[in-house]
Amino acid sequence: MKKTLILGASPNSERYAYWATVKLAEHGHEVFPVGLRKGKIEEHDILLNSPVIKNIDTVTLYVGPKNQPFYYDYIINQIHPARIIFNPGTENEELVRLAKKNEIKTEIACTLVLLSIDNY
Repeated sequence: MKKTLILGASPNSERYAYWATVKLAEHGHEVFPVGLRKGKIEEHDILLNSPVIKNIDTVTLYVGPKNQPFYYDYIINQIHPARIIFNPGTENEELVRLAKKNEIKTEIACTLVLLSIDNY
């Protein structure tokens, strides 16, 4: 299964990042929720301070475009995933260009929908 970093994770169960973490884990993916505040998503601790995690396949974004530049180096150079998923509201042409320049696939999609149609 795919090691996935959920960027913009929140302990608020009304947030899509929360449900993406839950559903990815239910589908057998190893999840690494990363956010700005301490908390838990079920049994998963939210990681703080841009932790470097090796061999991440996918970064799924739940951070809006205006806040993404802070994470460019983290995503591209420190994590360097195989793929970045831009969930609705996170689309960002600048990050797409940076990713492609660094041979990282990009996908404009909803993680929850991809999981629901078995196309993650």
